[in-house]
Amino acid sequence: MQVYGVNELRKMFLEFFESKGHLALNSFPLIPHNDNSLLLINSGMAPLKPYFTGQEIPPRNRVTTCQKCIRTGDIENVGKTARHGTFFEMLGNFSFGDYFKHEAIAWSWEFLTEVVGLDKTRLYPSVYQDDDEAFEIWNKEIKIPEENIFRFGKADNFWEHGAGPCGPCSEIYYDRGEKYGCGKEGCTVGCECDRFIEVWNNVFTQFNSDGNGNYTELENKNIDTGMGLERLATVVQDVSSIFDVDTMKAIRDKVCQLAGASYQTDAKKDVSIRLITDHIRSVTFMASDGIIPSNEGRGYVFRRLLRRAARHGRLLGIQGKFLAELSKVVINESKDGYPELEEKKEYILKLLTIEEEKFNKTIDQGLSILAEMEKELEKKNSKTLSGEDVFKLYDTYGFPFDLTKEILEEKGFEVDEKGFKEAMEVQRVTARSARGTTNYMGAEETVYQQIDAGITSKFVGYDSLSYEAKISVLTTESELAEEIVAGQKGTILVEETPFYATMGGQVGDTGIITTKNAEFEVEDTIKLQGGKVGHVGTVTKGIFKVNDMVTLQVNSAQRSATCKNHSATHLLQKALRMVLGTHVEQAGSLVSEDRLRFDFTHFSALTAEELQKVEALVNEQIANNIAVNTKVMNIEDAKKEGAMALFGEKYANDVRVVMMGDYSKELCGGTHVSNTGVISVFKILSETGIAAGVRRIEALTGNGVFAYYKELENELHSAAKAAKTEPNQLTTKIDSYLEEIKALKSENEKLKSKLANNSLGDVMNQVVDVKGVKLLAVKVPDVDMNELRNLGDQLKEKLGEGVIILASSTAPDKVNLIAMATDQAMKQGAHAGNLIKELAALVGGGGGGRPNMAQAGGKNAAGIDAVIEKSKDALGAQIK
Repeated sequence: MQVYGVNELRKMFLEFFESKGHLALNSFPLIPHNDNSLLLINSGMAPLKPYFTGQEIPPRNRVTTCQKCIRTGDIENVGKTARHGTFFEMLGNFSFGDYFKHEAIAWSWEFLTEVVGLDKTRLYPSVYQDDDEAFEIWNKEIKIPEENIFRFGKADNFWEHGAGPCGPCSEIYYDRGEKYGCGKEGCTVGCECDRFIEVWNNVFTQFNSDGNGNYTELENKNIDTGMGLERLATVVQDVSSIFDVDTMKAIRDKVCQLAGASYQTDAKKDVSIRLITDHIRSVTFMASDGIIPSNEGRGYVFRRLLRRAARHGRLLGIQGKFLAELSKVVINESKDGYPELEEKKEYILKLLTIEEEKFNKTIDQGLSILAEMEKELEKKNSKTLSGEDVFKLYDTYGFPFDLTKEILEEKGFEVDEKGFKEAMEVQRVTARSARGTTNYMGAEETVYQQIDAGITSKFVGYDSLSYEAKISVLTTESELAEEIVAGQKGTILVEETPFYATMGGQVGDTGIITTKNAEFEVEDTIKLQGGKVGHVGTVTKGIFKVNDMVTLQVNSAQRSATCKNHSATHLLQKALRMVLGTHVEQAGSLVSEDRLRFDFTHFSALTAEELQKVEALVNEQIANNIAVNTKVMNIEDAKKEGAMALFGEKYANDVRVVMMGDYSKELCGGTHVSNTGVISVFKILSETGIAAGVRRIEALTGNGVFAYYKELENELHSAAKAAKTEPNQLTTKIDSYLEEIKALKSENEKLKSKLANNSLGDVMNQVVDVKGVKLLAVKVPDVDMNELRNLGDQLKEKLGEGVIILASSTAPDKVNLIAMATDQAMKQGAHAGNLIKELAALVGGGGGGRPNMAQAGGKNAAGIDAVIEKSKDALGAQIK
């Protein structure tokens, strides 16, 4: 059998299926598209799911791919065995309602035996135990003896993932010979040793499962074939494992060279060699697809793989940074199948170097801290590091969880995984509300501080809302990037932009940035340090790369509305100075498309008359249709001409002056209407104080005013309808209702007082003598606290001198208590406040008050009888 390299096998497979009418598609990116079920593409069929489910029409009913994949489910075993890896390439041929079992089986056999040249006598197919059709095809059509076809159960040969399309599988195993076997008698297909290795898996998607064990036949049956390229190469090249195939051996040899080590001479070092060999492949391909190392999602997968590799490099004794050097080998070995690796080589190497440098800065300190933690565990005779400590290593020193776990396991310790996850959740919640950390300059630490200081942006949007420019910088939310892809949030910087960045109180523009095949939705435009403008948003389609020429299109409706509100603030400031005095200075503002907010220096609230005057002055200037002009001039000359400056603002020597006839002249870099008449109308909504000597006006212009009045009109009609009158009669109707309510309330109070007296009846015969002090303690049904006080006053007059205690309930959980003591009673020791405090506890409440009068509430009406009964003893304890 001829020996083929990995790149040859990939090419042979794709060309073979092209000859069978398949469309060969390039590998999809590792970032799933519109699939939130996956962090990373982990199989050949994963990116094709829309075709299998029918959500999208495939470009052809027959497709073949070699898909780059990453799986991290067995990450702990990578390196420890020669079987496990995180990155792999999956060869696949797919049929969407076209061919089925006969062709799929025949072509798999043809490729393996006639194209690759595997020995037919060493190939053993397996089928699902109930799939007689597949068995017959292998036996009758391919001529495989019955004894060489293996039937396996559902666990091995039936592909199913919850509810949805599913079906039986037919796998092909290759006998690698006794040298790879376990030597046990009866070793055959299905044995756990490395002799019989599965090289091909045909999935016959012919059923739909309801998830409860019930299956219906699919009208359109599909084929989903998977064959690991590295595994096929292992067989073809007759080597021990995937780490020995040509492309991976080249990486492995480079690791050994950098470490000054030999493979398979030291089992412990072999673990590190294999781990680095695998992980460098994953991170290289992840970088090429625009994934950025971070502490969340797929970025976290990237970071943990890279940092595990970096740490194992140290274990091998590799000095300094080495991952970029290894990545060069990955790129060289795989660029035939993935030309983007070579295209993005500079970016990939730079990204890996930056991330490795970050880790190197913290790993020594982190390892030192971990060593101290280990000592503490030994002192406590404990074998488990707390989740809090594991999180500290993760959060402060950048140690991924599994890195800490791996280091500790090597020394016989365990980690509290549950505690770590709880600490992670606390951090996520805190991060949502916490402010960013600040640097030495007191600014928030952001990705923008990594941008070259020499890069600037020029604003060209005073006269144009559309412009073509070249991308100078790209960032994700946390890192500089060479490209950003669909679904990613990020920031685009260009050399010239029509987008106005948030500044001087005016909010930034929104809009879109496009190329022929990509689109970026600008959600905000921000002013960055050093004259840069950042377009912040999300890639909605395609890929953006540094140096791409793009078209920038501002949202014209938003800009127009914002301009109206901004120009109105200039008219407003002048009107305020005219009405209130020249002490008025702008102290801040916020201008958006929805409304305007203007803060100004003034020392009292504006009267209704002052507000009316201000509003009228602004609307008068709008009606005058004053032309709005701008001019750049020296700051001192501008001030001499009367231009107003922002309160407390520092200006450059040359400033832009916005002039509205002779009425208003201000220093301003914002965008404005061309004529005040464009504003249409101005309406003040509110005027409030926000600080000592600073007032705030909020207002609307243009369509915002019309919408405001429309809403008021709707509310007016609704209120009139509820009052059963016409809008113009609503005030009269409300006045009549208020008079009626007042009369009814007075009558109600009289009735409640009468009812309370009637319900109480004649209780004077219940007065008792307590050590010479008269006490009247009675229960009154269904009386609120106000009426209870009125009753108390009336009874006190009848009693003359003594103590009154009244209890009532208006609900099972609502008790009212009141106590009153006359002057003579108080002289003898009675204290209403102390009485109430003691008695309230009997009804589950509390309260207190003055010596002459106190009240309390309670929650247990069942205790009222006890209150009345206990009153005599409570008062008796007070009397001297």
